[in-house]
Amino acid sequence: MQISWQIVRLQLKETFSISYGSYSFREALIVSLSNYGKIGFGECTAIDYYGINLSDFTKKLAEIQSQIEKQSIKHPSEFYAFLESLQLHSFLRSALDCAYWDLFGKLENKSFLAFNSIEIKQLPESSITISVAPIEEQLQKIAKSDWNKFKVKWNHYDEKALDLLLNCQKEIALDANGSFSISECQQLEENPSSAQFTYIEQPMKIGFSNYSHLNASKFANWMADEDCQEQTKLSDLKTHYKTINIKLVKTGGLTPALELIKEARANEFKIMIGCMTESTVGISAGAFLVPLVDYVDLDGANLIANDIAFGSAIEKGKVLLSEKVGLGISLK
Repeated sequence: MQISWQIVRLQLKETFSISYGSYSFREALIVSLSNYGKIGFGECTAIDYYGINLSDFTKKLAEIQSQIEKQSIKHPSEFYAFLESLQLHSFLRSALDCAYWDLFGKLENKSFLAFNSIEIKQLPESSITISVAPIEEQLQKIAKSDWNKFKVKWNHYDEKALDLLLNCQKEIALDANGSFSISECQQLEENPSSAQFTYIEQPMKIGFSNYSHLNASKFANWMADEDCQEQTKLSDLKTHYKTINIKLVKTGGLTPALELIKEARANEFKIMIGCMTESTVGISAGAFLVPLVDYVDLDGANLIANDIAFGSAIEKGKVLLSEKVGLGISLK
């Protein structure tokens, strides 16, 4: 097996603003694993508020290249056990795990769905993200969009603006990115109108000292994003969050995400499959988990102007899974 990698710049269609800052591009690490003329692809992006520096990852890949290339083709679960032994960051481990699933399926001429006995009973629609802006601008974007579901980024608490969102006659979720206070969250969860939001994601800054004040039995559908990392015990979240956001780079890839979904269902959580701002490489990997979840936020490739790959697609919210083997990914 051979490995190669490259860093690409993904230019955003417009400046994207969240409570952590504003961005006009994202850099992504594309990992390729090949054998017998077949190539599998994986991706992770540079996220400053997660402390992700892609140059650190490329140095690490150079260090472990020979170890990876010595691996024989085996089931992805065995390859993942090898990856865990390398003690890699979850973002890099995810890129390698997804690339391997793509390669393994292409070599075996079998899709990810078939390998994991995933039936397509229904595919919930994805939301499109509305970045931080004055409420008037956000409402204009929502009104002009041909998508049906919206995730609105927020960087402060504004009761009047929240009321305007609730009255816009669209399916709205909120993503606070940790910008609400304890008292504001308590006010929200006591308000019956909060139940009209599909979910309210990561309301406060990360950490038990904050989310311990959330009550999952109240009106708000609190969703854990940064509070749900690969080392998080779901039992710690259960009385505070109703829903978790699974992002492959946070969990370490498709292999652990499948296990996390089983654990979340056993603990009666609702589940969303989410993404970073990433190309069709990363989106295609996450898309194959859509049949297993309740909510979808896989609009990352729709936000960039220079997508680099073909694969599964999200069109006006509709999830169009690739019918090709593996993860169905190819570069343009």
